[in-house]
Amino acid sequence: ERKGFQPSGDRISTSALRRSFCTRSRAATGAEMSLKAAIRSHSRALASCYCRLYSSFRADDLRIQVTNKPGSKPDTNSLTFGTQFSDHMFEVNWTLQHGWGAPEIKPLAPFVMHPASKVFHYAQECFEGLKAYRCVDGTIRVFRPMENMKRMLRTAERGNLPQVFYFGTSGFLAFARPGADSAPKHAPKGHCPLQAAESKTQTPCPPLHAVAALLYTVTYYYGMAMSPMQFDGAELVKCMKKLISIDSEWVPHSDQCSLYVRPTIIAIEPTLGLYTSHHVKLFVITSPVGAYYPTGLKPVSLLADPQFVRAWPGGCGSVKLGSNYAPTIAVQAYALKEHNCQQVLWLFGDDHLMTEVGSMNLFIYWINENGEEEMVTPALESGIVLPGITRKSLLQLAQEWNEFKVTEQDIPMKKFVKALKEGRVREVFGAGTACVVSPVNKIIYEGEELHIGSESETQSQSSSLTQRFYDTLLDIQYFRTPHKWMETLDV
Repeated sequence: ERKGFQPSGDRISTSALRRSFCTRSRAATGAEMSLKAAIRSHSRALASCYCRLYSSFRADDLRIQVTNKPGSKPDTNSLTFGTQFSDHMFEVNWTLQHGWGAPEIKPLAPFVMHPASKVFHYAQECFEGLKAYRCVDGTIRVFRPMENMKRMLRTAERGNLPQVFYFGTSGFLAFARPGADSAPKHAPKGHCPLQAAESKTQTPCPPLHAVAALLYTVTYYYGMAMSPMQFDGAELVKCMKKLISIDSEWVPHSDQCSLYVRPTIIAIEPTLGLYTSHHVKLFVITSPVGAYYPTGLKPVSLLADPQFVRAWPGGCGSVKLGSNYAPTIAVQAYALKEHNCQQVLWLFGDDHLMTEVGSMNLFIYWINENGEEEMVTPALESGIVLPGITRKSLLQLAQEWNEFKVTEQDIPMKKFVKALKEGRVREVFGAGTACVVSPVNKIIYEGEELHIGSESETQSQSSSLTQRFYDTLLDIQYFRTPHKWMETLDV
């Protein structure tokens, strides 16, 4: 776009790229510059071109079909989480042969899918969850959507959704190594955009490691390696904002409710082979929601049983794959039936490290062994904890307040129990998009009931840190306190 050529779809011919470089170099130096030299000299200027050409679908290409049978809006006083849905959905397909198709917003409808679709057999799927709010000034805003997109891209890469194996991160780096003048051996011929472009022109294609050097330089500059088949998160955010604007009346007129937004990617290739899916669907649905827990901020109890493990190093605990969640349902049902606990405190390893609370991130507010007030949450380095957006927000708020120490570290149960029995644990709570925060008043561990706080303290939360976080974050989300984390729809 910036250099005056028009690519065909998501592909660009080598000759057009060369002409663009030559035109720029003649204008700047009066002499024609080689493609390789231009790559070295103008990588920063080419950054936006590369990101556009190698992004996916575009919000500007949206096809919109508005329903002629709008549904009735639910009573905000009776909303439950994820049971009612708005009139429209977003959908876009990707195939190995054609890349991303045209994105569309259309009336909400069931999918027609082959029973051999990979998502049904191998759980090849990932999702995100974020919320839109009708703020106190009447404007609809979304809470930190790009944070969800960053995580969704990481999850999609881990789940190979959609990940073109010959041009993913490993292939990308292979191209960039000196002397790597050809695609990896497993690359199917005829599918690489660069090879396809070369076959249509008599202009010799530059060595692939030179082109890869450009791509790697640009993505290094932007801090991310992006394959041609990964989607541009900013474009998906634009599409979601348009979807929300079309269904704006589904955003509840209430400061206790919101519109939950669920982007999802599923593998729909109708084959039973266990390999990368060549056909993928990305879709977004929205749902008006009330409080995730009907009891509101009343404390919940947890079962901490080391025989149940949610995630482990080298696994997928740090990404949002659907396959992380299905196995936890039975454990949660067991905790409720056998121990009357509403949630599970997930432990890991011989030290029984505290990791997550149900599907929430865990926080502990205590007096540490040095006598300091401290808020601590499990560290992310082990890869067994999901990097939650609410988690990140609470850490940033606490650091801004600068009133107590904020630490990310491993928390063994032995250390926690010792602090609790010494009277140093003040609060334990979970945090996540659906619930915001959820206080904990009891943990059942190795047959012992561990009570957090006195009865009077658990019944009166008005002065607690948990309540303060809850109030502060809701004030931001409903824009009672204007904040940069809230994005308007702008469509």
